[in-house]
Amino acid sequence: MRSTTNLLIVNLALADLLFIVFCVPFTASDYALLFWPFGEVWCKIVQYLVIVTANASIYTLVLMSLDRYLIVVHPLSSISIRTKTKTYWAIAVTWVVIFSACVPLLMAHGHVVYQFAGEEYTGCRFLHKEGWSYYAFQIAFFATSYVVPLLLICGLYIGMLTHLWRRTTPGGRVSVRRQRGKKMRVTRMVCIVVCTFAICWLPIQLYLLLKSLALFNTSPVTVVIQITSHILAYMNSCMNPFLYAFISDNFRKSFRKIIHCPR
Repeated sequence: MRSTTNLLIVNLALADLLFIVFCVPFTASDYALLFWPFGEVWCKIVQYLVIVTANASIYTLVLMSLDRYLIVVHPLSSISIRTKTKTYWAIAVTWVVIFSACVPLLMAHGHVVYQFAGEEYTGCRFLHKEGWSYYAFQIAFFATSYVVPLLLICGLYIGMLTHLWRRTTPGGRVSVRRQRGKKMRVTRMVCIVVCTFAICWLPIQLYLLLKSLALFNTSPVTVVIQITSHILAYMNSCMNPFLYAFISDNFRKSFRKIIHCPR
């Protein structure tokens, strides 16, 4: 089970689990309560960890796309690259870079006092009145957490599919049919992976970007749209480990060995 691919699958599962743990309960409390009951320190930590774990999950998908590209396009020359040690290093560097890059979020979030129905409440909000640009943050989040990784994933998979469909192996009609069947399976897998990520994350990314531009006011309709968009993003994190694990033949075989109980 300790192949490079499976190590990345485990890291993906960990990042997705942490994203759900830090995001879902506190986002739900935002919708259910008129105030933030967890204190300012936890407000900063939660907002920080939500972005960190979301990015860790997304960039693990990029690493997995690179891993699959190397397997298909450079199977021999990449053997020295696709080692367990280098995979551990790649995972560690990814987490460290994301943790470091997101540090400003600790300062950009905090308690905000607001009026509702004639009473004062405190919420956990972006501190745009203290000089932080919410628009700049959302542009950066949209670019680094959606556009850039999606372009990288698409580029790697396009390169992989181009290599697969151009390559021909000598053999009879049966061999040709097998090759075509394998190519179709890989193509289908790529479409599922890319479309799942793109569809699940696009609504919340667009909603938050448009919200930062103040293009609409909060209303029951926009709240429903925001909740639905959040749920789609959570669904992606729930599906990722299963999607990536069970399209891996080696993972499925190893998983069967683990759960098999000989009589």
